[in-house]
Amino acid sequence: MPPSPTHRATFSIGDEAAAKRVVDVLTEVFFDGDAAVAAFEQPDGRWDVTLHFADAPDQAFLREIVAKNASSEIAATLTFDTVEAKDWVKASLEDLVPVPAGRFVVHGSHDRARVPHNKLGIEIEAALAFGTGHHGTTRGCLLLLDHVLKGRRPANVLDLGTGTGVLAIAAAKALHRAVLGSDIDAPSVRVARENAALNGVRNAVQMIRATGFAAPDFARRGPFDLVLANILANPLRQLSGPMAQHLAPGAEVILSGLLTPQAPAVIAAYRARGLVPLRHLRIEGWSSLLLKKVS
Repeated sequence: MPPSPTHRATFSIGDEAAAKRVVDVLTEVFFDGDAAVAAFEQPDGRWDVTLHFADAPDQAFLREIVAKNASSEIAATLTFDTVEAKDWVKASLEDLVPVPAGRFVVHGSHDRARVPHNKLGIEIEAALAFGTGHHGTTRGCLLLLDHVLKGRRPANVLDLGTGTGVLAIAAAKALHRAVLGSDIDAPSVRVARENAALNGVRNAVQMIRATGFAAPDFARRGPFDLVLANILANPLRQLSGPMAQHLAPGAEVILSGLLTPQAPAVIAAYRARGLVPLRHLRIEGWSSLLLKKVS
């Protein structure tokens, strides 16, 4: 059965700062997996912003968001159409080359043979779930994970907001230990399970659907000595308290999904819970943080 068409909304905006601001808001609004948001710079310096929806979006609502965070003139240029899912996924894969991040290389099936023998390959295909490894936040998390693993071998790992499962898969492959992954979005959990099986760690990675730390699995599997959370700035701030309660003494936390200007507020929220920053990576305007629980 051919895949269902996806619904697409597109518009252009004048500069990088404005594009990132609008994309950040759109990602916050559609954070639960309702849309995939992307922005690409054009040769003339303008940025094209594209949203893909599984279901037809509320056009008036989307125009209102763009008008409030950009301008009514830009909102008026929004165009809506439908595209076959296989077309845009295939097209995106053609431009995705293997992405190295320390000991890890994230790749699609078409580049399986290009993974060096001394690296850990993580095969992830493009999907509506967030995180193919080509986004600055995913790469930042993998680089920080590689840094952590050079110094120790965490025994109890959680990937919160797992998306495609790339971070949980990376940890399971490197540590040869069980990893818990969770996501608020049911399709993401399904995709992450499929990717774990594809990468040979189906039995090592447990994927659950959960909002925050509400599921009993967290209390049963915790406390965690390493948590990876590539989500967004606002949810990360809101989760600082519950996360701290599920951390073992000396635990490390890798956070991403936040624009670099948002990093100080996230760091402050976690400082208040007894976590101090150890490293701060900035990639493509996005920040990835490594923090440690000291009290």
